[in-house]
Amino acid sequence: MAGSNKNKMAAEGEGKLPQCKVVLLGDSGVGKTCIISRYISGSFDSNSASTNGASYASKKVEYKDINKILILDIWDTAGQEKYKSLTKFFYKDAAVAILVYDISLKQSFENVKNYWYQQIQENGNKNMVLGIAGNKCDLYEEEAVPEAEAREFAKSIGAIFGLTSAQNNTGINELFHDAGNKYLDPSFQQKLEGEKLEKENNEGQKGQKLTAEKTEVKKDKKKKSFC
Repeated sequence: MAGSNKNKMAAEGEGKLPQCKVVLLGDSGVGKTCIISRYISGSFDSNSASTNGASYASKKVEYKDINKILILDIWDTAGQEKYKSLTKFFYKDAAVAILVYDISLKQSFENVKNYWYQQIQENGNKNMVLGIAGNKCDLYEEEAVPEAEAREFAKSIGAIFGLTSAQNNTGINELFHDAGNKYLDPSFQQKLEGEKLEKENNEGQKGQKLTAEKTEVKKDKKKKSFC
């Protein structure tokens, strides 16, 4: 069976691979360029210059669980005011949009909600896969956007959510992988949320069991003290 899966992937690789256009949107300075650089080349440059207009990179990704290979065409767009009219052209035909904010800058999150998401609504593909990335999560001590608030917004618009750090290489592979998975399988997010809920329920049950065991131990100790 494992051999047939490899053969299927190899055969798929011989033909024209499906491509998925991904755009990263968000204010200037939130770390979009660093996220892409970390994902594509594994490098990080804290002194990377702001993007002028847009830049492009691509990566071939294997989804072994569903026997698919996908080319992610990733566009890094400028967040500066003077480029905003130009940016619209890059996400009009995009299949995936990842909206990025800096967890230490509340305004960058407000702009994701009130500007960038609205732009997607007005100009983007109606079936576009959406993602929300809370970048620079290594700055947790300076957090200005509670994770729960961001997750709630992502849930309200049907977007996948992830905390990322280009500097520490945290959550970036997972973010792009989940976005591609949802593009290939629209029911992926529902499955992901189901797995998360099941995990939380299991952890809750374990916690209840542990509490009950501790209570029994305390009772035993009290009984022994009166003997």
